[in-house]
Amino acid sequence: MTNAGDGEARDRDAEGRARSARPRDGLGRPLPYGAEGVPRQPEGVVREPRETVAEAQALLDAGRPFHAHEVFEDAWKSGPEDERALWRGLAQLAVGLTHAARGNAAGGARLLRRGAGAVEEWERGSGEDRPYGVDLAGVARWARELAGRVEAGDGPVDAVVEAPRLGP
Repeated sequence: MTNAGDGEARDRDAEGRARSARPRDGLGRPLPYGAEGVPRQPEGVVREPRETVAEAQALLDAGRPFHAHEVFEDAWKSGPEDERALWRGLAQLAVGLTHAARGNAAGGARLLRRGAGAVEEWERGSGEDRPYGVDLAGVARWARELAGRVEAGDGPVDAVVEAPRLGP
């Protein structure tokens, strides 16, 4: 399908929301129609928190941080209000890695730092340093270190090699 405004209908999901049907690569970039992409991450899935962490870690380990971001986003949107900042921060970290792997140094570094700050702020406010097994201090250190390397001009990073360990 094509963009709205040029006389053609837009791609829609089963609920009628605009959603591109173009296949995507492992970093979430759109591919041409008909190309073989990776399976899409279903949206709006309600998971138990530890299931969210395990699924996101598996996606990060597979070099699919864009898809891990969608898992965290589901938790952010469906979880308890007092945990939304935690999940949003983790989603920002995954998107930061996505941008760094795509070669967007400025955007990647900015999102990595924003996510690190968000999880640190949530940790201070909640008093929990390892919610659902996630090592928040370790993840924040990883993000800041990677942001510095990305800004130094190392070029696109390998999402598999750079994937964080969320927990022990």
